[in-house]
Amino acid sequence: MKFLRGPEIIIAVQGTSIIKVLAGFLLLLITIFSISGVLTSLKPEYRLSSASVNSAATNISGELLYQLMGWENHSLLQVLPEGKKSPMLTSKMFNLSTNIHLDDPRSLLGRELPGFSLFDGKILVAGEGTNYTNMPMESAPPLDVLKAEQEAALQNTADIENPKNDNTEINSAPMTTGGRKVVYVYFSHTRESYLPYLKGVTDPNKAYHSKINVTKIGDKLKESLESNGIGTTVDKTDVMENLNNKGFSFGKAYQESRPLVQTAMAGDRDLQYFIDIHRDGHRKDKTTMVINGKSYAKLAFVIGAEHENYEKNLKLARELHNLLETKYKGLSRGIIEKKGEMTNGKFNQDLSGNAMLLEFGGVDNTFEELNRSAEALADVFSEFYWQAEKVDASVESQPE
Repeated sequence: MKFLRGPEIIIAVQGTSIIKVLAGFLLLLITIFSISGVLTSLKPEYRLSSASVNSAATNISGELLYQLMGWENHSLLQVLPEGKKSPMLTSKMFNLSTNIHLDDPRSLLGRELPGFSLFDGKILVAGEGTNYTNMPMESAPPLDVLKAEQEAALQNTADIENPKNDNTEINSAPMTTGGRKVVYVYFSHTRESYLPYLKGVTDPNKAYHSKINVTKIGDKLKESLESNGIGTTVDKTDVMENLNNKGFSFGKAYQESRPLVQTAMAGDRDLQYFIDIHRDGHRKDKTTMVINGKSYAKLAFVIGAEHENYEKNLKLARELHNLLETKYKGLSRGIIEKKGEMTNGKFNQDLSGNAMLLEFGGVDNTFEELNRSAEALADVFSEFYWQAEKVDASVESQPE
């Protein structure tokens, strides 16, 4: 301790007090820096308000709340599950101030490289082998391909014209929807195709064709669903042709397919489920699965998170994913959430709580593999659908 003598007063200065003041000041600077980083990264519409605070609070789990409160009252930590660790304050501050998440390598470069944000997305349910390096991806085709100015010649079409049927049992469909069509299948990216059928084409970005494309999957899915008694409508309206005719870009595809869904819903009140079929841009090693010695094209569920039906769509996708995991282990790549300014964020799923977007295989898959996957999806969907119908029937039959 030192004494500083002045003409009228004596000031005692203790070394440890100075250190504490400096440490407190440093902590204050770090806090201000972190908060400033958060606020400056937010868009004006997401700045603090009662609505945004409420939205943020909904993402705080009870477990995290106990952990935070446990820093002050350690007895609260005793209610946490065994083995759970409290979050590190330094890690949280680092995430807030830099927007870098150590468990997601994309965050290190994603804000710096132009166009890299196209690969943004969140894995809600990870299928076998799914991680942030192989999430479903789509890229716009070159302009000449989009406008079909130089469409490739076709090859290897025998398995499309004469598809194999792996179902040896004939399904007598003990339950049917009668004349009602309850499933609506459509294609926002109608011309997404597969390289094995495009002569001379090796570039995945050019795997597009007006005749051999994802719409063929709709035929097999319809056949398989109706063999299980579920009436299905397949809409093959060429959305990409409409884009060309209107001079719209590839990014307007969902805007163009939206009226198709709305018209179908208004014209047929029996429609309950809406499936938008796509093709992923990954290569075969990431989009193919062998089950019981047979090759399948993997499936991936994509959920738009910027609408009020989000939770319902997610629940449906989760139930179908779980059924696929039970009956066709590894076939589902999981459930991916998409939102933000560089993606649609809705994918027309705001129109119904029973809407889904499904990626069928990748650019290298064959229709033999794709058709097997369509049969597998129809199998688990039928199980889900008829179970849901039984539950609804039992509820309606209960006396009031």
